[in-house]
Amino acid sequence: MLQARHHRADHTPMRLFRDRASGARHSVHRWAVGLLTAGMPLLPVLVLAVVVLLDVVGGAGMPWLPLLAAGPALAASTNGPRGVVCVGLLAVATGVALAIGHAAPVREPAAVVSALLAVTAASGLASALRGRRERVLAAVRSVAEAAQHALLQPVPDTIGPFRVAVRYSAAAAEARIGGDLYALVPTPYGIRLIVGDVRGKGLPAVGTAALVLGVFREAACDEPDLLDVVARIERSLARNLGPDDFVTAVVAGHHRSGHLEIVNCGHAPPLLISGSGEVRAVEPTHPAPPLGLRALAGQTPRLQRLPFAVGDQLLLYTDGVTEARDHARAFYPLAAGVARHVCDEPARTLTALHDELLAHVGGRLHDDAALLLLRKQTAEEPACAPSWCEAAAGRYA
Repeated sequence: MLQARHHRADHTPMRLFRDRASGARHSVHRWAVGLLTAGMPLLPVLVLAVVVLLDVVGGAGMPWLPLLAAGPALAASTNGPRGVVCVGLLAVATGVALAIGHAAPVREPAAVVSALLAVTAASGLASALRGRRERVLAAVRSVAEAAQHALLQPVPDTIGPFRVAVRYSAAAAEARIGGDLYALVPTPYGIRLIVGDVRGKGLPAVGTAALVLGVFREAACDEPDLLDVVARIERSLARNLGPDDFVTAVVAGHHRSGHLEIVNCGHAPPLLISGSGEVRAVEPTHPAPPLGLRALAGQTPRLQRLPFAVGDQLLLYTDGVTEARDHARAFYPLAAGVARHVCDEPARTLTALHDELLAHVGGRLHDDAALLLLRKQTAEEPACAPSWCEAAAGRYA
């Protein structure tokens, strides 16, 4: 009996120690999990763990502790102020624990803690400023997207007897809009469209593009003759552009007779794709100067009529497509690309062309690029509802 009591008395302190150690481990575990769920970033925590591992394995003592400042500094680049503070407090606690474990003089841990607190404060401020800049950038992008939708209005997939697809890429991805322009409107005189490129970049180019599109949408529904539509745009630009500014553009219309009418004002020639897949450039028979330069050149644009049968397609584009270069400075061969990817679905054709164009330049365009593909449908293909076309024509009239 006495031996049993003595045996239990000897093991009671050990059991108490083990219980307290287990409770401490559970407390530390809950504290760490709480920090992680509260926004503690994982990568900075791993950096702190590596510093602790180096300290334990190297056994060099205090020289490793300043590396704990890498934790909050790294958190500032990926997390908000709350995450930075959490990492900073964890770094301070880790530094104090390691310093006590090495029995370092009070002055050295105090210096390390002061440095960690200073880095944490600076990193928190940097994180707050970064978050503010990101919010401002998000607001600017939202405004740019709204401006793009107002300027380059969405084009329906099916309009009248046509299927249509558009792809637009601004060179400045943050801006979302640039100097290239396009529009397609149903009018009492048939479907009319424009694709153009404003000289220059930035906000002045966007303003000029907005001016051209506004005049085109109004004149396309007012003027029976396509040349008069171009003349209206020319007069407006002459009043509002500087002497060195101009706009290259192709204005086209599908007349009720079934023919295409094209006016090319110094722009890249459209590509006409026959129902058999043959691709040819529609070179202007009478070259005309860009819009805004007629007074200087003394030339007037001419109307060009082309047959446009069922199954034929017309591709209009800007020079950001044909002047895109690869690493060897070779231009993108648009006509060959069209011949490779053309199909009965304009959206699929342009998606393949756009993907190939990005692969050609290495992933990012250096100039704005616009593609608009128009395909005359077969009798079996669905046409847009007449009520929609009449409503659209009335809206633009």
